[in-house]
Formats: sequence, structure tokens, C-alpha cells
Amino acid sequence: MVSLDDAVIARLKKGEEHFEILVDPYSAAELIDGNEIDIMKCLAIDSVFKDSKKGTHASEESLKKNFNTENIEEIAKLIILKGEIQLTTEQRHKMKENKKNRIIEKIVKNAMDPKTKAPHPRQRIELAMEEAKVNIDPFKPVRDQVKTIIDLLKPLIPLSFDKIRISVKIPPEYVGKAYGIARNYGVLEREDWQSDGSWLGIVKIPAGMQNDFYDRLNDMTKGNVSTKILK
Repeated sequence: MVSLDDAVIARLKKGEEHFEILVDPYSAAELIDGNEIDIMKCLAIDSVFKDSKKGTHASEESLKKNFNTENIEEIAKLIILKGEIQLTTEQRHKMKENKKNRIIEKIVKNAMDPKTKAPHPRQRIELAMEEAKVNIDPFKPVRDQVKTIIDLLKPLIPLSFDKIRISVKIPPEYVGKAYGIARNYGVLEREDWQSDGSWLGIVKIPAGMQNDFYDRLNDMTKGNVSTKILK
């Protein structure tokens, strides 16, 4: 369980009643983002309160009436997902920065400049977000915020989320090391084994991931790999 010093109050109002739990805010954010967590390990106290500061517990009758269960884990999950989570200024800043980095990473990996077909550098995305005065919600899922942020960035920088098709040829002496990367990195549309043991394939990947794809192939083949973006 999380310590009381690290826990914050998560509160949900149902009718005229309030229900509170003491939870680790970072674990709560993970749950809201769609990740699996061990809820009981994230609670400072395995109880539901009417007023956590006064130590007043919610009655079993009240829990049954409002949640149709007395199961602490199920109730805590609902409070986290549907309620409000109180953060300190420091916690809010840290969580917003973490969420911002994850949003930028997702955009960089999946977007490209439609004119050059090249991914945007991370700094360009970050500067555009600053110019657009993007507000990051520490508890809103990354996927939901990306949609809104993209609309704010498009007037500032050209963005496309199209995927690209890349033709790859790996010499026979490097197939053993590089084949798995080429085959599993994106969607393998076609592959052919040549009579000399070399491998030819067409891989479809998010445009923003192409530099990483090239780097990994070059590392495995010492630069002896042929790639070409297909139209």
C-alpha cells in the first residue's frame, strides 16, 4: 500500500453524499489512462470515507445503496475514474510534464510532414505546443488529448498521420540479426526470399517511426541494408 504521506484524496459525489479514498495519484493516472493497476496496493487505507480528513468512514448501507456493492476495490476504481483527484502544486506540475512528454512522443512517432514525408523533430512539436498554448490535463488519457492538440498544431506546422510503405532488402549475412526487426516493426505487406539468401520485404509503419526503423536496421547490418519509401 502507498504511504499516507504520498497519498491524495480522490472524491466522488453521489446525490448529497461524498465518498473519498486515499490513493497514489500516479497510479490513479495510470488507471485513467487505460492501464491495469493493482488498486488495493495504490490505496493508503483500504477504506472508503465520508470525510477522510476527519476519519469518518462511509457506512456499509451507504456503499451498498450508491455503488450496489461493498467491495472496496470496485468502489475505489469508480471513484478514481469518475471522481475528482486532489493534487499538490508539485504533483500537478510533475504529472503534467510526464503527460506532456508522452503526448509529444506519440505525435513524433506517428506524425510526419506531408510535404517531405519526414517525421517532425521532437523540439518542433514542443515549440508548436508552446505557441498554441496547449493545456495538458494530468488525468485525461493521452489518446484523447492528442486528438485535440493535433487540431491546435495543424495551423502552425504541417501534420499528417499517414503511414508509409518501405521496401527493405537485407543481405544474407545479416538476415539472422535484422529479419525480426524488419518483419515485426510494422505491418509486413510482402516478403520474398532471394536465391542468394537475401530478404526483400515491404513494411508499412507510422511515418514518424521511420528514423528509428532505419537506425535499428543499420545497427543490425552495419549499414548494409537497402531501404526505399514507396508511393
